[in-house]
Amino acid sequence: MEAESKKDVEVAPALIAVHPDGCSVAVAVGPDLRVFDLVAGSAASLVDDSGGDPFHKDNIRAIRFGAKGKLFVSAGDDKTLKIWSPQSWRCISTVSSEKRVTAVAISNDGNFVCFADKFGLVWVVDLDPPLLDKKPTPLLSHYCSIITSLEFSLDARFILSADRDFKIRVTNFPSKPLNGAHQIQSFCLGHTEFVSCLAFIRAQECPQGHLLSGGGDSTVRLWDITSGSLLDTCEVAVKAGLLESNGKAEEHGHAVTDLCTVVDGLLVAVAIQSLQGIVLLSFNVSAQTLSVAKVVYVGEAFVPTCLGSSSPSTGNLWMVSGVSSLPGCNYPSLARVRVISGIDVEQEPAVLGDDNIPGGEKLLETLQGTASVDENAFLAAAEAVKTAMCNLLIKKQYPAENRETRKKTRNDRKLKG
Repeated sequence: MEAESKKDVEVAPALIAVHPDGCSVAVAVGPDLRVFDLVAGSAASLVDDSGGDPFHKDNIRAIRFGAKGKLFVSAGDDKTLKIWSPQSWRCISTVSSEKRVTAVAISNDGNFVCFADKFGLVWVVDLDPPLLDKKPTPLLSHYCSIITSLEFSLDARFILSADRDFKIRVTNFPSKPLNGAHQIQSFCLGHTEFVSCLAFIRAQECPQGHLLSGGGDSTVRLWDITSGSLLDTCEVAVKAGLLESNGKAEEHGHAVTDLCTVVDGLLVAVAIQSLQGIVLLSFNVSAQTLSVAKVVYVGEAFVPTCLGSSSPSTGNLWMVSGVSSLPGCNYPSLARVRVISGIDVEQEPAVLGDDNIPGGEKLLETLQGTASVDENAFLAAAEAVKTAMCNLLIKKQYPAENRETRKKTRNDRKLKG
């Protein structure tokens, strides 16, 4: 049973990221990083100028483009963070981590890359030349709580970090981050389960942006990060009909897995573990509230594991469903890419067929692979991801009589002894 549980934990969801200008799309499945150049209409060739292997050796847990699209980073369980130039798709720096990497963020000016590890530490890497042999520097810590998401505020004043212990920390990003970030602006407290994802809504009245967070409690919450005040809570799983209004949070079956703003931030797409589609939330700027605009069903056993969009004005939402490895399945990795087009407050969005997706068949062959996979395999993959997230992010509860014994036999206590 222990070996089986460990295998569940090692399952990693497929990830997707879209260039801010919409010129390329990247998908990570397990250790594989696949990139399609939409301008050239062909797969991008990854090359490593950092003196290492351009490919990861274990599951990739985080990918993202910088705000201006000049940088791309990938990182994961092989304890490496790779920094890429999207213009040439060359890896310009490989940074080693002491622990497995769980989240990444790129500063708005592109001068720093931050990453979090499973021990609860956030590290910073400066991108001043030369880029070879860069060493990460400690920035801040969540003290042994797995960090699930990192984001910079829109005005670049703050770096936000969320963890499995229900909290979001808002930290002032210093002018000299290599000396550490010691000034905490606020804590956003209100989730009753792990926080899984963060995103910002842009509004003229609020330069730093309004923060959105999704969590294992099946809610999306709206925050004022300056004060840490909770502005609104939307029970998205209930609104989508996945839970009754008295649904039990401990069921852990309807966690929010990703958030993505579209249409200049007026709408927010939400992925939920058990939903074959997405929920679209509308943000009321003046009232500072969230409401469900519509639920878009994709069908075909498609439960998104990650969402991405380019320029919000395009109204296109990219989605991927898949998993790094599936016990009992003949496929080493599964990935399915879909696009929802015409996302707008007024009109009904359309789920594009494979023939109409930007990049067409070539893109799908690059990002998905050529193998045709049964729909049931993707449903099994969604369940595997759900189990893995539960094992990784939900703390085990032990009877009171066992707690003292476990404390005395902890590895760190043994070392001290």
